[in-house]
Amino acid sequence: MKHLLITGGAGFIGSNLIKHLLTERKFKITCVDNFDPFYSRNIKELNLLPLKNHPDFELLEFDLADEKSIKEQLRGQYDVIIHLAGKAGVRPSIEHPRAYQRANVDATQNLLEFAKNKGIRQFVFASSSSVYGVNPNTPWREDEPLMPISPYASTKLSCEQLGHVYSHLYGIRFLALRFFTVYGPGQRPDLAIHKFFKSIMKEEAIPVFGDGSTSRDYTFITDIVSGIKACIDYEESRYEIINLGNHQTITLSGLIEAIEVTCGKKAIINRMPNQPGDVPKTYADVSKANRLLGYQPKTALKEGLQKFYEWYCINKGTL
Repeated sequence: MKHLLITGGAGFIGSNLIKHLLTERKFKITCVDNFDPFYSRNIKELNLLPLKNHPDFELLEFDLADEKSIKEQLRGQYDVIIHLAGKAGVRPSIEHPRAYQRANVDATQNLLEFAKNKGIRQFVFASSSSVYGVNPNTPWREDEPLMPISPYASTKLSCEQLGHVYSHLYGIRFLALRFFTVYGPGQRPDLAIHKFFKSIMKEEAIPVFGDGSTSRDYTFITDIVSGIKACIDYEESRYEIINLGNHQTITLSGLIEAIEVTCGKKAIINRMPNQPGDVPKTYADVSKANRLLGYQPKTALKEGLQKFYEWYCINKGTL
């Protein structure tokens, strides 16, 4: 069995990945999470509930930005690091840039040092589509010029570059996956789809920034999980940047209409000014992911929204 070290494993993407991998009975998984109070710990506890008694699962709670804690806590022999942990969110990063530098860049540096010292040769990193910034040349390919416009985006780009350094100097295979607006059951409560469903079902106004023409490439969680999983055994090259998206884009207004149809209620719109750091459009070219990983997104937005809605209806009392 391969021993995987998965950071941020109590979060939305991490917990879904771990649940999937443990069904295969081919992996031993050590999960690290610091339960950052960015959103309720209860949600992360709910994510982990099906995993806690699994014989191939271990949870460690500590801060990866603390190098001493890494040395004290991580005593196993790991084959692959899947680094999903970090502070997320464009708008909060503008208010607290130093916190994002510590949680994202410092923690990644510490983990790369750990990989170097322990001889771990496979490192999968969760990057973000936000590194592209304001770039009208869509769909975005991985070799596009990068123009990040938020501290969050700049930290993700810094981590990609750190990965290149460690790959070049120490032979670590570093795969940076640029995620495009991931959604689905277990999604963070601060993200649009979760917030919109919650407010519409409670008949509360939803804040809509701008005129509704901004658009996003929404990617369902199971498609993201399939892309991450394919990286575990990838050996064709030593450093790669790879988009994981849905290769479809929808406007904010279109998303709200689709959510209205899914839950059978009309939204009350509270129109707000555009937010600093937000980009007008994201749109992934996933041809490289298909070529290197066999990645092929399978979940259309309508289907994905229905699955989120069903999960939300079951769990809304604890969210």
